[in-house]
Amino acid sequence: MQASELKSLADVPGTSREYETIYILRPNTGNEEVGTVNERVRGIIEGMGGKILKVDNWGKRRLAYEVNKERKGIYLYWQYLASRGVVEELERNMRMLDSVIRYMTVKLDADIDPEARPSDVDDETYERAATTAADEEDLYLSRAEESDEYDDEYGGYGERDEDGEFADSDLGEVARDLGAEGASAAEGVAAAEAAVDSSAGAESSAGAESDGSPDSSASEQGQPAGESDGEAAPGDDSPSTDED
Repeated sequence: MQASELKSLADVPGTSREYETIYILRPNTGNEEVGTVNERVRGIIEGMGGKILKVDNWGKRRLAYEVNKERKGIYLYWQYLASRGVVEELERNMRMLDSVIRYMTVKLDADIDPEARPSDVDDETYERAATTAADEEDLYLSRAEESDEYDDEYGGYGERDEDGEFADSDLGEVARDLGAEGASAAEGVAAAEAAVDSSAGAESSAGAESDGSPDSSASEQGQPAGESDGEAAPGDDSPSTDED
């Protein structure tokens, strides 16, 4: 019998200790590799007579400080019943896995009757634990990049379809951008179209002023000085058209 399989004499015979172990994987660890690490942990615990109570993938989170040149990590949480030797073997394996950058085990309780602690862990539980949820920060940056791709001529409200209407996915953003909290979709679209039409009108007006065509004020400035409707210019000997 190996030393890691020996139970402590302080434990009541037929009982187990309750532990929780958290280990952190590198942020670029794929779901398949996460599942491989989980299966290894499961094999150690169950192979040495332990009982798994809970397994959970907490997803990718930012670390409090840089660990092995990583600022984020994938957190895995395990709660189980086992002897002291199981923890030693588990942590020995953790040190050999390159994808594991940190791990920690805490004893929660002792002298636990395994039969009194039912477990709801099944194959579906392990499948969920092998799937890492998308990082919220990565999603935010992805949405920011998508918003930068909006067509500028629509003021950032998204593109229109063949009928000149905004897509349904743009309605919420339109309402938020215009500060119309609680506004209906129709009101959001109307406000967006008004903003677009106003922008288009301003561009059209600016184009008319810069095309070099004479306007009414320019024609008046081109009129001879002192000349007005029905009046003769100073020094003009032509008779007035007014009759007595």
